[in-house]
Amino acid sequence: MSGVSEIRSAFTGYFNKHGHEIVPSSSLVPRNDPTLMFTNAGMVQFKNVFTGVEKRPYSRATTSQKCVRAGGKHNDLDNVGYTARHHTFFEMLGNFSFGDYFKPQAIELAWNLITKEFGLAKDRLWVTVYHDDDAAFDLWKSIAGLPESRIIRIATSDNFWAMGDTGPCGPCSEIFYDHGDHIPGGPPGSPDADGDRFIEIWNLVFMQFESLPGGERINLPRPSIDTGMGLERISAVLQGVHDNYDIDLMRALILASAAASGVDPDGPHKVSHRVIADHLRASSFLVADGVLPSNEGRGYVLRRIMRRAMRHAQLIGAKEPLMWRLVPALVREMGQAFPELIRAEALIAETLKLEETRFRATLVRGLAILEDETRDLGAGAKLPGEVAFKLYDTFGFPLDLTQDALRARGLSVDTDGFASAMERQRAEARKAWSGSGEAATETVWFGLRERLGATEFLGYETEAAEGVALAILKDGAEVQSLGAGEKGALILNQTPFYGESGGQVGDTGTILGAKFRARVTNTHKKLGDLFIHDIEIEEGELMLGMALELKVDHARRLAIRANHSATHLLHEALRMVLGDHVAQKGSLVSPDRLRFDIAHPKPVTAAELTQVEDIANRMILQNELVVTRLMGVDEARASGARALFGEKYGDEVRVVSMGTIEGGDNGERPYSIELCGGTHVARTGDIGLVSITGESAVAAGVRRIEARTRDGARKRLNEEAHALAEIAATLRTPVAKVGEHLNALIEERRKLERELSDARRKLAMGGGGGSAGADAVRDVGGLKLYARAVSGVEMKDLKSMADEAKQSIGSGVVAIVALAEDGKASVVVAVTADLVARHSAVDLVRLASAALGGKGGGGRPDMAQAGGPDGANAEAALAAIEAALRDKAA
Repeated sequence: MSGVSEIRSAFTGYFNKHGHEIVPSSSLVPRNDPTLMFTNAGMVQFKNVFTGVEKRPYSRATTSQKCVRAGGKHNDLDNVGYTARHHTFFEMLGNFSFGDYFKPQAIELAWNLITKEFGLAKDRLWVTVYHDDDAAFDLWKSIAGLPESRIIRIATSDNFWAMGDTGPCGPCSEIFYDHGDHIPGGPPGSPDADGDRFIEIWNLVFMQFESLPGGERINLPRPSIDTGMGLERISAVLQGVHDNYDIDLMRALILASAAASGVDPDGPHKVSHRVIADHLRASSFLVADGVLPSNEGRGYVLRRIMRRAMRHAQLIGAKEPLMWRLVPALVREMGQAFPELIRAEALIAETLKLEETRFRATLVRGLAILEDETRDLGAGAKLPGEVAFKLYDTFGFPLDLTQDALRARGLSVDTDGFASAMERQRAEARKAWSGSGEAATETVWFGLRERLGATEFLGYETEAAEGVALAILKDGAEVQSLGAGEKGALILNQTPFYGESGGQVGDTGTILGAKFRARVTNTHKKLGDLFIHDIEIEEGELMLGMALELKVDHARRLAIRANHSATHLLHEALRMVLGDHVAQKGSLVSPDRLRFDIAHPKPVTAAELTQVEDIANRMILQNELVVTRLMGVDEARASGARALFGEKYGDEVRVVSMGTIEGGDNGERPYSIELCGGTHVARTGDIGLVSITGESAVAAGVRRIEARTRDGARKRLNEEAHALAEIAATLRTPVAKVGEHLNALIEERRKLERELSDARRKLAMGGGGGSAGADAVRDVGGLKLYARAVSGVEMKDLKSMADEAKQSIGSGVVAIVALAEDGKASVVVAVTADLVARHSAVDLVRLASAALGGKGGGGRPDMAQAGGPDGANAEAALAAIEAALRDKAA
């Protein structure tokens, strides 16, 4: 048992045999402690279990927790590479008891593991206890048989652990390994304790007290155990080396760096290889847990880690980006224990490559300008703050990198001048937001963004986390609190709630606190990265600074994810079916449906929609992983990634790809690749099903596609199937023949309607035949006038009736008024060809329309029609036509 992987498995396996649940490592981004930048100890994921807020189905647990210490209180960044045991990323092995066993069994389990399972020599082991913890002192004597000389009482806080000023706390007992007298250093508590001979390998924390406000300390009702053993440290001991960087895992990464760069791993650049190996782990695991390089918060710390390693890659002479080429070596070493590395391998590699490419350009520009600006400065001089700010603002050269570059030459930076230049820039930016209307309302967000910084978005990786209330607003103004029944807006330091953008709606959910509950009704973003939570207080009071539990509505988010991923699949299917001219013109992704507009000059046919739907569902059935990568915009577009219409992109973009089709260099290529900042399913199969529900026009050359997925699609298809079954039952025909049967019924109906129309027309004309309607013919000064008022005749039949009447009279004028059931009337006037020169049908129909209470009328000189609201005046209308004809005849 010498390999790191073996040691990790042996530790958790040992405690599993002793009734401990093996719990996977939690994320490096703490979900349950918003005060921490990164998870820095094994107990972080169990904090709420220790305090009693959270209940789990086990009372004993064991983990190998991934940890990062590179920012804030726990910042080992500057020492990494130069010492034997400093790391930014490390694994913490631990065993935990939540009110189950306590000191006796904790000490016995620890002692048996390291002496019997790991086989460490007892005479090499020393322990420390808190100075007044007599119980631990006696247990080490009785259980381990250690002499009192190797059980050292320590009175400092090094041997007393506390979660904070208040809360669970208790004494510690640390186990040290003596590497031998050939290494300088003394035992713990001695003047030479800082040497490297005696190395702490395990810390047992006995949580037995609770600190109350005011300093009072009381006994916990259920004392607990929390231990932490550095995997790298115990591996060095078990592998017989003194330096953590000589263990098999770290050595493999160092050799990978040496092979990629062609530089001796143990020569003058030894430190650089160590830095690269350590920072490769930290960077990769942070990216895998959803942190991406940025200028804010966790992303800024990640960028510092990356750039420190990349600076060392340049120092060893690497001409091209190096870090991303080492990712496969890391995945080989740690991917089995941490599958998230395998899932995120493409994203990690792309992120490292992009960051190093950009950093190299920054470094070249920045160092050249720095050289020009400092050429005439003597030792001890300061670079003007304005120059340092120009490097930062214009060229992206971080202040700490400027300071590092100057330190070797005995120069420094006027940091006060730098701060003044930064404030002037902020003041100018504030002015740019002044104005009226929407710009004026945005000024409140600008001030908050400047004061509070960006909101850390955790929602790509989790739907539950904790956050701290940084700002509360009511009616657009900041307030200190909100009470039950009130509505307002909340800004947190970090959030799993997605803010509405890119067509995807904002998340909803709940926010919980001590005797407090609020409902999140919407989440949106201001200024790109300030997340605003619209809330309604249901219980208790919300106050600034409160630590809050944040829970996204899981079912709603799941539906949104499916709809968003389905949108990507449908986009690509439409391009394949309709052509490459198809481009998205906007979208809406909500939990119950999806819709998007595309550029296309004509309606999409039913057959085309079926083909699109079939292609998208084939991709769903592939159940392929949905892969997210970080790339530069130009590189992303060059790779074939499609940008969404109307979206604004920064220098770095998330590229989402899904599905596989034939046609790449290796016979396959990703089916869909798009620039997208939204949330998506883990695998295409999670979409379940996609069903297109509508296609319509929204503007010239723009079509709208609507669809549903998952349960929405299934329910719609079930409803349609049930409706079809009911129709088939009513028609007493098999479902497969419903269409045929309906077509026959429709044709039969049309035939009956024609026959009915003919019958009505004949009836209205007086029974048909050559003498049809003879009683309607009047002699007006030698001119025949066929004048009749009818009912039960539709407007569309009036013209054919007029044509029949014209044929029956041979020469003359026809005027027919049709009365409707609602009291209105329609009128048609026809003039035979031989009389058109003397009489206009249009003029005559307008006279009739006026009598019916209408206005106007239109048509041709030989046939015109009109209408009016007063059907009771039908005879008056006919009389008006007759009078006009008499006047003209006279």
